[in-house]
Amino acid sequence: MKLVFALALALPVLAGQNDSFLIRNATVHPVSGPKLDNASVLVIDGKIAEVGAKIATKAKVRAIDGKGLHIFPGLIDSGSPIGLVEIASVRESSDTGEIGEFNPQIRALIAVNPESDHIPVTRANGITSVMVVPGSTGGRGGGSGSIISGQASLIHLNGWTWEQMEIRRGGALQMTWPAISSGGGRFGGGGDPDSMPAAMAARRTPFSEAKRNQEAQVRKIQELFESARRYQQAKTASEPGFKPDLKLEAMIPVLEGKLPIMVFAAREREIREAVQWAEKEKVKIVLAGVRRPGKMTEELAKKNIPVILSSPFTPPLEEDDPYDEPYSLPGALHKAGVKFAFASFGTQFARNLPYEASQGVPFGLPYDAALRALTLSAAEIWGIADQYGSIQPGKTADLIVTDGDPLEIQTQVKMMFIKGEAVDLETKHTGLYKKYLARP
Repeated sequence: MKLVFALALALPVLAGQNDSFLIRNATVHPVSGPKLDNASVLVIDGKIAEVGAKIATKAKVRAIDGKGLHIFPGLIDSGSPIGLVEIASVRESSDTGEIGEFNPQIRALIAVNPESDHIPVTRANGITSVMVVPGSTGGRGGGSGSIISGQASLIHLNGWTWEQMEIRRGGALQMTWPAISSGGGRFGGGGDPDSMPAAMAARRTPFSEAKRNQEAQVRKIQELFESARRYQQAKTASEPGFKPDLKLEAMIPVLEGKLPIMVFAAREREIREAVQWAEKEKVKIVLAGVRRPGKMTEELAKKNIPVILSSPFTPPLEEDDPYDEPYSLPGALHKAGVKFAFASFGTQFARNLPYEASQGVPFGLPYDAALRALTLSAAEIWGIADQYGSIQPGKTADLIVTDGDPLEIQTQVKMMFIKGEAVDLETKHTGLYKKYLARP
């Protein structure tokens, strides 16, 4: 095992061969098929060339003994402001607070800081790529601030610049569906006035007023899409005096179905309204931050609308909600046939993504489905499954080599490869550990 670790540390210095190698005698978990015992993975020029029991190659590539180790596809975080937020409480280190309700022209990718301390810490637990969201998600998987925060971008968690980290510049348009918020709820969900102290109930907005506020926000969304369609028609017709508009220009890929909308909607009412609106506008949506889909679960499966789940370690929406609701939700979605993935929707705890996904396993989610949601299902949802999410010939070599199950907290990631290149797993934490371990 010491030899394997030494090889891992030596990989980055082998210039010219850094994206070609052969790992032998490991347990391979392709995700797209059953695991392969005592198998090998051959990577040539950053691509998976072959997977099997016996691989012979004439090319001069370094061989790594993977005996006792496991090879998995790199894990995908389907929503995080990593690289945009360093310390949430320090305004100057957070780049997710754009002014205005509608900012479709904002792209998260160009603001990513490759030197963020959160990146190596997140990588160390097996996460190789992230959908970077441009707006605040409120820490619970529900959007806040702008209605349309901008364009989320898919990135690798490795690279000197954001250009090198880029997988897809425009991954999804981040939008928060307006909710009927009357405020005052102890658990953020409104609740029954009779169950609240008198002072708290007095601060509540009447339902009729809250409904009017929500309808006004929905009308603003509709007006934006109407303006975008008129702009698209004027551009296509090359009308005299046509003037480019960056905001409306950014909406064209959405209208053409090339760019999905990541719609944050937690409750059944919001989910139903968002789905009906998407059908009317003929746009592709991915629901995010879903907490209580209710009867819409079957509808999501029927309409093939995917879901991005946030951390289960959150307070209930209402004080009388079942304690296990966030833990049993993944299993319920799987049983209904809804495709889903997981997102941290944060930075400091993004590293815990695999452990958050595993919480659904004791509550009815099959283990294979949990692993798939972090890999192949996420890649399918974001339209990159032809290159990522599983260990198959022809795909990009985003791989992690572990000493056990990556969804278990005691497992160590021994090696990581992004685009076939070995990634240093040193973090601020491991550096401090070594420093103080050697203290006289």
